[in-house]
Amino acid sequence: MLAMLETGVMQKPELDGSASNGEDYDPYVCSLSPEMKLLAKEDLHEDDNIRRQALAQFREWIAKHPHIKKCRTDAIFLLRFLRCRKFSVPSACEMLERYLTLRQVNPHWFQNLDINDPAINEIFDAGYLVPLPQRDAAGRKVIFSVAGAFDPYKFTSAQMVRVHSMICESLLDEEDSQVSGYVHVNDESGMNMGFVSLWSLTDLRNIVKTIQNSTPMRHKETHFVNIPHYANRVIELAVSMLSEKLKKRIIVHKNVESLRSKIDPAILPKEYGGTVPLADMIKEFKAKIQQRRAAILALDDMQIEITKDSAKLLGHDSGDIDAGVVGSFRKLEVD
Repeated sequence: MLAMLETGVMQKPELDGSASNGEDYDPYVCSLSPEMKLLAKEDLHEDDNIRRQALAQFREWIAKHPHIKKCRTDAIFLLRFLRCRKFSVPSACEMLERYLTLRQVNPHWFQNLDINDPAINEIFDAGYLVPLPQRDAAGRKVIFSVAGAFDPYKFTSAQMVRVHSMICESLLDEEDSQVSGYVHVNDESGMNMGFVSLWSLTDLRNIVKTIQNSTPMRHKETHFVNIPHYANRVIELAVSMLSEKLKKRIIVHKNVESLRSKIDPAILPKEYGGTVPLADMIKEFKAKIQQRRAAILALDDMQIEITKDSAKLLGHDSGDIDAGVVGSFRKLEVD
């Protein structure tokens, strides 16, 4: 029990009426700056009263859920989902249920996310994916990807997802990011033909659904730069599966100069116009992941009973993508 308390993963208690009043949980201490509190109020409808009531309702729902056996119930974890869903408790509950189910249905993507795993460590050290040290002008965390740093002939799509999952889990408890959201910058100049065969259509569809329905991240902008002509169709296919809201947040750039007109060059790696070399950014963030390693691995202690309705919950019950989708891509606007 002590180990569970230390990681924040709790055996689900029997509901005895006390779970809803918050007395059985550590008190929440807000770490947001006054500016972030204002943004949370304006954008997410969050204030002390709404947050307190939503957390109580969320915890009561978890305690009553017939299939959730173990789950983190600390405020920071639950606020991932509440803030992502602008404090709609039913919507946040649905996202948490999907999140827990996905972790168990797809352990090759979402469990044992260990920076000390040789493949994950090598991919990270190569510079495939790293969050930038400085936030953008809107206070958002920027996650930077370099396709050319990933070897599709040595590593699998599952290992690629595991790196993304590990980095996301290392960030999701940051309150500033829960409120302000995330910006993704993807340099595709090194994407080779190996990437085209890396993903099956079914896996591509499922991971896109995961991004927009089950991952508690507020995706504010996604930038693509230097897309090779032979990769256009792959990216367009993935984009065609996104919601209309996320499609509108995608910006495609012809070159790095165009990217720098949208993203402050000062926060970018030195290789893209900033001042800090990418290698130094990787080293700095790796130290943070090591600090978070135990907490990330402890997420595997969470447990939900998988039922016959799980596939329906995840939206994986309609089979492969309709053949008609392939070739009917939306034309991406390029800056």
